Amino acid sequence: MANIEQQLPAVIFIDDEADIRSAVSQLFKLEDVPCAVTANPGDVLSRISTAFNGIVITDMHMPALNGLELLQKIHAIDAEIPVVLLTGYGAVSLAVKAMQQGAYDFLEKPFDNDHLVEVSRRALEKRHLVLENRQLKAAVEREQQPGLRILGQSPAMQQLRRTLDAVINAPADVLIYGETGTGKELVARYLHEQSDRRQHNFVAINCGAIPEQLIESELFGAEAGAFTGADKKRIGKFEFANGGTLLLDEIESTPLSLQVKLLRVLEERKVTRLGSNQAIDLDIRVIAASKADLKQLANTGEFRSDLYYRLSLVDLHLPALRQRKDDVFLLFSHFARIAAARFHKEYIPLKSTELQQLAQHQWPGNVRELRNMAERYVLMGAEIAFSQQPHKAEHGITGSMSLQQRVEYYEKMLLEEALNQHKGAIKAVMTELDLPRKTLYDKMAKYQLTRRDFLDKHED
Repeated sequence: MANIEQQLPAVIFIDDEADIRSAVSQLFKLEDVPCAVTANPGDVLSRISTAFNGIVITDMHMPALNGLELLQKIHAIDAEIPVVLLTGYGAVSLAVKAMQQGAYDFLEKPFDNDHLVEVSRRALEKRHLVLENRQLKAAVEREQQPGLRILGQSPAMQQLRRTLDAVINAPADVLIYGETGTGKELVARYLHEQSDRRQHNFVAINCGAIPEQLIESELFGAEAGAFTGADKKRIGKFEFANGGTLLLDEIESTPLSLQVKLLRVLEERKVTRLGSNQAIDLDIRVIAASKADLKQLANTGEFRSDLYYRLSLVDLHLPALRQRKDDVFLLFSHFARIAAARFHKEYIPLKSTELQQLAQHQWPGNVRELRNMAERYVLMGAEIAFSQQPHKAEHGITGSMSLQQRVEYYEKMLLEEALNQHKGAIKAVMTELDLPRKTLYDKMAKYQLTRRDFLDKHED
């Protein structure tokens, strides 16, 4: 995944003297700290946001805007962006006033280079901690609020959630890779619903399901009379998703001729309906999804390389279910509980033999296949649902495992079965397994099991 903030400098330095800007630029370059220099304070205000992962160093006296005024404008965007002020002789009283209004530090000219670098590193560390804490707080709030959740405790899914949390509100398009059934649209909807765009439309279009002659008007819209059969104005998917999120599923299916136009829309953030000369400004996040390796397709000329690089600023790779076997029981329970509520059926936790069958299956249809099986189990019972599953995996769950691994596997399976049976009620699980509370919690932590994942749907 690309780091969004690496596109912005870590330090923005403002001074109206060209010699000082040049010297500071060289200083930070030698220290391997990305730095942008400018004489125009207005440049800074257009480049920073609450996601800015850096600091501002500014001279106090400048013709267009003095340092105190700039400090106030920066803190109106984000009060926790560190601003370091540079003052000449006689301006110390003004600098003290700036400190009272929230400046991080001030240095007198001529400043010591080593001291400037030291202050900058401390300010950068503070900014990084602020953003880290915000991300953690936001992640906890997202986990606790109702709505879509990305389930799974396997290392791959934990990494996926960390990546999603980092880019939720980043102004960047996203490219999602994953086999059929891994949940690409779910992840796209999660990004939309947890972001600041959630009040606007989420629009999904399957690029492989629309005839080539119609997909252009579907995406960009068309004026009445733009082509034969266009008897009225049509709003395209880009325009309909304006302010929100557009998912281009199976992006690899788009014709090469359309990819040129897609690239233009993504770069200019404007769309023009067919038959019109009026461009419409877009404020939109585009998420592309593919089950194919777009880089490989680009190398062979089957997909435009410039469009690939434009889309791949943030890459998300969704693991296949066979690569996250530890999540199978949790997901099955989740889907079965939802199905039980929808079909007004009782949810009966699986037996050990049935859990083992789940673990042994290779899940070629991934999470979609698992969800369908959970629904069949609720509707028709284990005998029918599991009769459609192979009883032996290509690679048996114990085939190459050591004794310790087999014991741990079975122990985890029993813990999950008990947590499922008692809907996350810790006391009941302690009683059934005859475990002290601390031992139970230690084992749950060992296998990355959380009580919340097993709560009854109506209690969550």
